Amino acid sequence: MQTKRMPTLCIVSPALADANNGNWQTAQRWAHMLAKQYQTRISTAWPDGQDADVLVALHARRSAPSIAAWAQTHPTRPLVVALTGTDLYHDIHHDADAKRSLQLAHALIILQDLGLAELPHALHNKAHVIYQSSTALPSVTKTTAHLRVLMVGHLRDEKNPQLLWQAAQALNADDGIYIDHIGKALNPALAQQAQSVASQCPHYRWLGEQPHAHTRRSIQRAHVLVHPSHLEGGAHVIMEAVQSGTPVLASRVPGNVGMLGADYAGYFEPGNAAQLADLLRQCQRTQTQPDGLLAQLTQACHGRAPLFQPEHEQASLCTLLDSLTRTE
Repeated sequence: MQTKRMPTLCIVSPALADANNGNWQTAQRWAHMLAKQYQTRISTAWPDGQDADVLVALHARRSAPSIAAWAQTHPTRPLVVALTGTDLYHDIHHDADAKRSLQLAHALIILQDLGLAELPHALHNKAHVIYQSSTALPSVTKTTAHLRVLMVGHLRDEKNPQLLWQAAQALNADDGIYIDHIGKALNPALAQQAQSVASQCPHYRWLGEQPHAHTRRSIQRAHVLVHPSHLEGGAHVIMEAVQSGTPVLASRVPGNVGMLGADYAGYFEPGNAAQLADLLRQCQRTQTQPDGLLAQLTQACHGRAPLFQPEHEQASLCTLLDSLTRTE
């Protein structure tokens, strides 16, 4: 009896393992999740010397040449485009290549439900909300002597590390709030600023890039994660924090609100360092209070955790791809 051939799937990711960023984490996780249904591989571009039955491309603008080449070569084969934060909140409104990618795709993946509002209404029928996921880590006992704060984000403007530095400078060394910052120096000027703030503020440390496993343990041990981005498609680090029992303080931008919910109490207005510093002080002052801000945020994040379970993401991906291959 002849064995049925397993279909092949190519994931195009502009970033590979050495970038250690969200695009790479997504590509790697999806390849693993789909490995039982598809022969999967990850490439920076297509064509890559091998054919495939399905193409999944991360980033409408940066993967635009691969998307166009696939659509021309295989117009009837499934083409899925996953939209990043820079896609949703910038490129698809201004960049012709990104706009064309939306039109060529058979399906669009957005990573949180508010992303739908950025798409032209005519494309809503193509869009599928698939929350990213992370394995759960158990909550750990944390000291009440001080507040341990963590930011995870490479040093680039979209992640707005400047806001964290301004908040650190607004805090006093004796406030009992200690801030660690994990992230690669993608911008030399920002790296210089990080070093300058660290020299001025003994309660702030820039730790540079760290292995993913070490970063997840740091998230698990922190009292609170700070995520001050200007724009987000659906931040990995938010769902990793939620899945580690660590609450989040985040800028009130659609990508973060789509992850944490409209009524979440842990938002600060984009660019408002004084508001972030005040929220950190509230977390520190109330960390032992069962109805304090830190406890409220922890409970709210616990309620969002089911959205970020791996089995939920895997089922959503498989359902989408199955629907496309059936109608091919």
